[in-house]
Amino acid sequence: MKTCTQSARSAAFAAIAALTAGLCFAAQPASAETNAAVTTQDFAAWLDGYKEAWETRDADKAGALFTADATYHENPFEDVMQGRAAIEEYWAGVTADQRDVTFTYEVLTCYEDKCLAQWHAAFTSASGGAAIELDGVFLCAFADAQTVKALKEWWHVEVTPVDAAE
Repeated sequence: MKTCTQSARSAAFAAIAALTAGLCFAAQPASAETNAAVTTQDFAAWLDGYKEAWETRDADKAGALFTADATYHENPFEDVMQGRAAIEEYWAGVTADQRDVTFTYEVLTCYEDKCLAQWHAAFTSASGGAAIELDGVFLCAFADAQTVKALKEWWHVEVTPVDAAE
């Protein structure tokens, strides 16, 4: 029963997020820097690259997904990372202790150069053995169909200590 409830909640969240994003995106004038519309297929391909970078813990692959001057806002209460070098440094640090990473996503919507997705990641902390799950949302602005110029994310974390998993 829990799975059905989670699935229904997830579907409702996705529908609300897509509607909200559509309204927000439509209300904003197109950026003068917008090169072309990004399709949901373009965004899925980008997310596949993000998945590969995270699951292999490859900071260079992650950096290649962003423009040289991209911004990455990992947490609304932290400073924005500026530039590919800062993004790669962040990635190298945060993924260093992660093992057995899995990443899934659902594209919710795209409008012009902006796209929204819900994502889920799970991994094990190498240093402590804890099982860690993250569930979040990406809002990406693209420079072109392959590279992001600005990423904002919001996520929640659930940590299951190694003692609790037994």
